[in-house]
Amino acid sequence: MIYIRSSIFFLFLVFFTILYALSCFVVNPFLSISARYNYVRGWSFGVIKALQWICGIRYKITGMENMTSMLNEPVILMSKHQSAWETIAYISLFPKQLCYVFKKELLMIPFFGWAMAMLRMIHIDRSQRDKASIAVAIQGKKRLSEGCWIIIYPEGTRAPVGQQIPYRKGGARLAVDTGANVIPIAHNAGTCWPKNSFLKYPGSITISIGPAMSTANKNPSIVIREIENWIEQEMRQIDSTSYH
Repeated sequence: MIYIRSSIFFLFLVFFTILYALSCFVVNPFLSISARYNYVRGWSFGVIKALQWICGIRYKITGMENMTSMLNEPVILMSKHQSAWETIAYISLFPKQLCYVFKKELLMIPFFGWAMAMLRMIHIDRSQRDKASIAVAIQGKKRLSEGCWIIIYPEGTRAPVGQQIPYRKGGARLAVDTGANVIPIAHNAGTCWPKNSFLKYPGSITISIGPAMSTANKNPSIVIREIENWIEQEMRQIDSTSYH
């Protein structure tokens, strides 16, 4: 049954993404950048609802007040990265326009990548790490000044459930350089949509949003250590109560 449900969701995702991207090409040229983002939220909302209806994947959020209290402040979100679920869901679940940092190759994905190219995101070339760091710094400061929040996955890649990948300091460095606050996010989406898995397992995803952390008078090493400690401690709490 899980395979059948996963197959139905896959077909839905392909056709829904193509149709939604085509509508973006028609509508977006007449919209502002912020309005384009709000339009794309509909795609995100549709996907997570389809996962709920087809695959039985629900979610709950704790700590949302930690975001709503910071709506007028510059913020960098740093999240655990386990699944494709969070990259899709955050767009519609969080109250602020998000700017993702991702490898430029994703822009070449038919329909999905082409639609993403019409939004204000930070595209980097991971093969040139020095240039990528400079690009994140320059574009990140600009996006924060425009009122966007930046979201970064400090592990750099999706971590299998139960594993921890060393956290990178790039996001912490940007936060310190810009004086932005950092909000940590822990979740267990990998239990329902594992890394690189076709199968989607029914269950409840918990998203835990931590309190904003000031970067004033701190260096990037201290900031990333505080973020890592909070996220991984919260992950242990989430994992101890999670189930399919």
